Amino acid sequence: MSDTEAGARVGLPCPSCSPAEPTVHEVLSPGGQATVRCTECDHTHKTEIPEEETVAVTIVVSQDGDSFTTTMDVPVESDVGTGEEFVVDTDEALMQVRITGIELGPENRVEEADITDVETLWTRAVDNVAVPVTLHPKDGEADQTRSLRVNVPGDYEFTVDETVEFGEEEFTVEGLQIREDAPEYRHEKLDHPGDLAYAKDLKRVYARDETLTAWSAW
Repeated sequence: MSDTEAGARVGLPCPSCSPAEPTVHEVLSPGGQATVRCTECDHTHKTEIPEEETVAVTIVVSQDGDSFTTTMDVPVESDVGTGEEFVVDTDEALMQVRITGIELGPENRVEEADITDVETLWTRAVDNVAVPVTLHPKDGEADQTRSLRVNVPGDYEFTVDETVEFGEEEFTVEGLQIREDAPEYRHEKLDHPGDLAYAKDLKRVYARDETLTAWSAW
């Protein structure tokens, strides 16, 4: 018996317009003999919805220097590639993660694979991230640079030439260093006014310190 919910869309043969090939059907009433409607021809009929076959995959999630391991049932028809994002459902929370490594076996890592061949998925949490920021003072004395980390949502946008505030910190973005696992950007480092990148894609932000008390002798 399937536990597919009403309103779900599933691929099934349609006895009216496509008895040999599956078409997209909407589930009207779930159950052992579910009532479904073909979205191609609107034909309504009863049928058993087959359970989707899954495989258990080990997933390592890293976040801010810490990591934990969990397992997740994934449809066997899936394929995965580095850089792709998905949601991991753990006992603690739902987490958006990005695939950073695909391990088929000891010392056997690939860029993409069928999920049935995967032993471990290495991932990085990207829904909330801590971004390292290197600040230099307005007068440009390089030996007075300092570093901090800002915690932001993964889809927070940093833009070159934009001044931002985080609590008592204020700085103007001058350069953005892109992570290796990020989707393709124009360059690995962005430094033209208006260039922007998501926080989850950043290895480091370079900025000019605008905090009034940052360089006080007191």
